[in-house]
Amino acid sequence: MDLLKGKTAIITGASRGIGKAIALKFAENGANIAFTDLVYDENAQNLEKEIASYGVKVKGYASNAANFSDTQNTVNEIINEFGRVDILVNNAGITKDGALKRMTEEQWDMVLAVNLKSVFNFSKAIQPIMWKQGGGSIINMSSVVGVSGNANQANYAASKAGIIGFTKSIAQELGVRNIRCNAVAPGFIETEMTAQLPDEIKQGWINDIPLRRTGKPEDVANLCLFPASDLSSFISGQVIN
Repeated sequence: MDLLKGKTAIITGASRGIGKAIALKFAENGANIAFTDLVYDENAQNLEKEIASYGVKVKGYASNAANFSDTQNTVNEIINEFGRVDILVNNAGITKDGALKRMTEEQWDMVLAVNLKSVFNFSKAIQPIMWKQGGGSIINMSSVVGVSGNANQANYAASKAGIIGFTKSIAQELGVRNIRCNAVAPGFIETEMTAQLPDEIKQGWINDIPLRRTGKPEDVANLCLFPASDLSSFISGQVIN
């Protein structure tokens, strides 16, 4: 398939998990890929090689998505290298779970900065580029926790709920220039992040899932392909659980 042929995508937090699956799926469909992570390490180097095997242009960048000026500099580097950006996937995210009575200010601030401020940082940096191009697609990674809440994840849920409000707002703001913005709210997906959960917690979540199984990063990547492509040219401001 070549649903994204000729397009350039930025994917944040892409060295592993959902971000990696999205990067590979987009490359498989013909997109040139610029991906970021906090460090450019062996994982990033290996991903570059995997993506390059699809015959597309690729470059990984070390970038702190939670830092405004660092994000601006990274986007400038990407534009100098790739010339344009058609798709932005704001995927960078962390968890620092805990009951409210034990949650520290640092745990709160870190999760809100990495999960929510990063979405503002990259969307803000990419907006004038897509505006000038007269189109683009922004995909923000929320979570079902941002829709329904979850005990012991007040910081994470708040960040993911904030992403939904941000998504709906800029969809209204940028639609006049054919820039679409949608959010994806994954459920329980098998990643390094969820692997750290106790087995009883995992089983409890699985029992609440109609399909009675966890999702895989590829399931999320397959979904993201739709809002990234022109097939969704009249869809914006939506949250897809």
